[in-house]
Amino acid sequence: MRVLGIDPGTATIGYGLVQELPDGSLQAVAYGVITTPASAPMWERLKSIYGRVRALIDEHRPERASIEELFFARNVTTALTVAQGRGVILLALAEAGLPIAEYKPNEVKLSIAGYGGAKKPQMQEMIRILLGLEEIPRPDDAADALAVAITDLHSFRYSGNAFD
Repeated sequence: MRVLGIDPGTATIGYGLVQELPDGSLQAVAYGVITTPASAPMWERLKSIYGRVRALIDEHRPERASIEELFFARNVTTALTVAQGRGVILLALAEAGLPIAEYKPNEVKLSIAGYGGAKKPQMQEMIRILLGLEEIPRPDDAADALAVAITDLHSFRYSGNAFD
């Protein structure tokens, strides 16, 4: 099974494709970031995000998609901007016909590190270990997206249905 994980945003969107191999191990297929220039109008940035997410789907053919839910305690303006990007990403995933799972940040941390309050260095090292990588995936947004994809694979594997 191949899952596309997304760490949403508008300036930087992390993506990670993780595949479960027949022996149950996990493999990073691809990861990276989609960036948009802050100087571009928002509608142009959103159009670019949509097109690039669709291109990822077309290139890698995931069977499922997962995305991190938003959590912002302070900056409402940032939350609204990221929500716009997240909406466009959800549209691209839905139009591609992918089943979509959404995970809160603490659910991802619990799944990856065994602790919902895990710090970024702990998470990154666990992602490296779980995927058998020589180095921690960079940038942080890509590592976060890989974590979301791994969380979905774990959830699907153990519950049989990640969408309950």
